Amino acid sequence: MNLPNKLTVIRIFLVPIMVIIPFLGIDGTVFNIPLSYIIMDIIFIIASLTDKLDGYIARSRNQITNFGKFLDPIADKILVLAAMLILVEKGNLPAWIPIIVLTREFVVSAYRLIAVEQGGKVIAASNWGKLKTVTQMIAISLAFINVNGTNIFFNFINTEMTTLELIINMLTSVFMVISVIATVFSGWDYVKNGKELLKDR
Repeated sequence: MNLPNKLTVIRIFLVPIMVIIPFLGIDGTVFNIPLSYIIMDIIFIIASLTDKLDGYIARSRNQITNFGKFLDPIADKILVLAAMLILVEKGNLPAWIPIIVLTREFVVSAYRLIAVEQGGKVIAASNWGKLKTVTQMIAISLAFINVNGTNIFFNFINTEMTTLELIINMLTSVFMVISVIATVFSGWDYVKNGKELLKDR
């Protein structure tokens, strides 16, 4: 197994570690942020960085494999959805956001399967897809430390929040909104660019 694929596997193994952190009873806070949230955030950021690193190494060393092409997008989906579900359970993220993300991933995966069946036609990732990935990672990283802004969206009138908490809340909300918009439009791009796949031959 080459290095990029090892990094992908590591990313998958980091997910259950991130998930069990809340159950370990870790006490303490840093700047009023529970230590358990900070640890989960660090794990998420490290896992997100392996996503960028494995792709860069695979391309620069010409180590792109079928195993990597299969596992890498699955690892990304597991990481993002696991993090979002943790945030939903803790009341820091409305459930409709991961629902939109999951719906988009099902649609894209279905199109990719059809493309493989019809000769392996590649539907190129759009700029919307790249924007989705970057803003998702930033928004989730911020959401983990946005624990005092319970439902993240525009909780700016909460007078009990400090200036720092308000700034984090605003940034989290903005990046999450952008990521949702990019998720919808990138999914639409797949549908639009792959519409020929649905025609009977």
